[in-house]
Amino acid sequence: MSRLFGTDGVRGVANADLSPELAFSLGEAACCTLANHHAPRFAIGRDTRRSGDLLEASLVAGICAAGGTALCLGVIPTPGVAYLTRELGAQAGVVISASHNPAAYNGIKFFDSKGFKLPDDTEDVISDMVLARHMCDRPTAGGVGIVEHDEEIVQRYVEHAIGTVAGDLAGMKVAIDCGNGAASWTSPTVLHELGADVTTLNNSPDGTNINLDCGSTHMDGLRQTVAAGGHDVGLAHDGDADRLLAVDEKGDVVDGDFIMAICAAHMKSQGRLPKDTIVTTVMTNLGFDLAMQREGITVLKTRVGDRYVLERMVEVGATVGGEQSGHIIYLDHNTTGDGIITALQLLEVIRATGRPLSELAAVMERLPQVLINVDVKHKEKLDVADEILAKVRRVEQELEGHGRILVRASGTEPMVRVMVESDDEDEARRVAQDMAALVAKELS
Repeated sequence: MSRLFGTDGVRGVANADLSPELAFSLGEAACCTLANHHAPRFAIGRDTRRSGDLLEASLVAGICAAGGTALCLGVIPTPGVAYLTRELGAQAGVVISASHNPAAYNGIKFFDSKGFKLPDDTEDVISDMVLARHMCDRPTAGGVGIVEHDEEIVQRYVEHAIGTVAGDLAGMKVAIDCGNGAASWTSPTVLHELGADVTTLNNSPDGTNINLDCGSTHMDGLRQTVAAGGHDVGLAHDGDADRLLAVDEKGDVVDGDFIMAICAAHMKSQGRLPKDTIVTTVMTNLGFDLAMQREGITVLKTRVGDRYVLERMVEVGATVGGEQSGHIIYLDHNTTGDGIITALQLLEVIRATGRPLSELAAVMERLPQVLINVDVKHKEKLDVADEILAKVRRVEQELEGHGRILVRASGTEPMVRVMVESDDEDEARRVAQDMAALVAKELS
C-alpha cells in the first residue's frame, strides 16, 4: 500500500491533495492508533495559512469522532507544540503546517506524548487505516470527544525558550524575519524579554503571505537590512519556525552547517558537548566534517530529515544535531528543530565570546556546493532508474577524494534534489547540471 507520510508529515495543496476529508480521516486514525487510554488528549497547533482553520476543524472533528479531546492552541511554532504536548501531559501533538512551502500548501504532522515525531512504522499504521478507509469504533452520547481552546498557553513555551540561556541579551541589536508565519509573535517577544534591541520584519501574516519573498527561504530583505548597518546579527525563520538561518553583521548568510559548527565548537570548549559528538545528515557540507575533525568532534550522518537526526541522537546520547537547512535540535531544550532556541544558543555564543558572527563563522570553510532541484512527475522511480544510478556511480569514482554527489527524492515535494560538492566549483556545477538533465529526462 502506498504511503501518505513524507519526511515531515502529510503535505499537499490544501483543499485539494490535502482535503478536509483526508484531515478528518487522519485525525480519527491517529486517535485510534496513538490512544493509550480512554479519551486521549491531543494538543493541536497551526501556522498562519488561511487553510489552517479549515483543516483544523476537519482534523478536530476526526479526533472527536474517535472519542478524543482536542486542545486547540491556535497559531504557534511547531516546536511549541512539541514542548507543550509533553508539558501538558497530552497523549499526542499535531501541527497543521507546510513549513517553508508556499501558502497554497499545508500539512499535518504528529508528535507522540513525549514530543517526538512518530517513527515510520507508527505513521504506516495510521496511513494504512486511512487508505483502507478503516473507521474506528465510534462512541456515542457521552463518549463523543470534546474541543478545548487555550491560545494563551503559548506563553509557557515563550518562558521555556527564555530559560534556555543564562543572563540576557542587553545591548545586542538583532533583526528577525518571521516569514509572516507561526513565530510572528513568539520570537520577537522572546528577544524583547531578554533585552535585545529588535527590528522585526514580516510579522504581519494575512493567511496568504507566509514565506512569500521572506523568511529563511528568501533572505535578501533581511540581508539588506543587516548590511545597511546598525545590527549585530539577522535571524530568519520558516513558516512554522522549526528552522533558523542567520545573517552576519556584513549581510552574509550563515546556514545551519555554520551555526552547528559554531555552537558545537563552543560547547566542546566548555566541556558541554556529550561524547564530543554531533549528528548531521548526508546533505551537510564536507567543509563541516573537516572543521569538526580539527575541533576533535565526531560527526555522525543520517538520511535527510530532522526526525532521523533525532533518532540517531537519542541512540548515541548526543544532544546537538541538525541540518544545513536550519533544522537544529538541542535535545537538552526540545525534542525537535526549534528556530528560536537555536537563535538563542547562537546569540549566547556571540555574547560570551565577544566576537562578531562573521569571525565565528570562520570555524569552517564551505566546499563549493551546487544544489539543483529538479521538478519531476515520478520521483518514486528514482531508486530503479538504472541510467541515473549508473551515472551516479561513475561520478562518485570521478569525485573520489575531492568531492561527492548526492541524488535524492524530496520527501515533501514532487522533485529530485541533485547535490554536488567539489574543491573545483566549475566541476561541481558541470556535474550537477549534467545529472539534473538526466534526472529530468528519465523521471518527467
